[in-house]
Amino acid sequence: MTRKKAVVDAAIAGADLDKGLLLLLTGNGKGKSSSAFGMVARTLGYGLKAGVVQFIKSRRDTGEEKFFGQQPGVQWQVLGDGFTWDTQNREADIATAQRAWAVAQGFLRDASLHLVVLDELTYLLKYGYLDAQQVCADLAARPPMQHVAITGRAAPECLLEMADTVSEIQDVKHAFRSGVRAQPGIDL
Repeated sequence: MTRKKAVVDAAIAGADLDKGLLLLLTGNGKGKSSSAFGMVARTLGYGLKAGVVQFIKSRRDTGEEKFFGQQPGVQWQVLGDGFTWDTQNREADIATAQRAWAVAQGFLRDASLHLVVLDELTYLLKYGYLDAQQVCADLAARPPMQHVAITGRAAPECLLEMADTVSEIQDVKHAFRSGVRAQPGIDL
């Protein structure tokens, strides 16, 4: 443990940069959005502000929206029309995605926001609803100390390359496959 402590202490001492991070939470497992919302809680804990854009969800009755939507330091935007397999209208999905991205662009220009969460953004890129190059350019042009957390499965290569931290959440087992409905406070 003495040797381990020396290695850890040296790594901590060597980390002397401050910058806005781009965090990518991807993979097929559960917990990507929950992780990002945990960062919103941390942000608020420091008296800082956050903005959240939900690109797919259209529900306004989730626990996270009920709680964080009431917090004075959070701008919470539910801008989706529901899951893409429900809408079955590509043109409408593209129009919705573009309207939501316009809101996200505003957040990415707002230096007062310490953290911006782009929940389920990866799907819009995967399905070609948004231009990946434009999204990456907007992310690169954000204020230098603004942190961004992006969630969703199948993250495109451009996001993987530009992200400072990438976490891939692996699906090992999920209660839904055993017939368990989404549970309030856990899934909703």
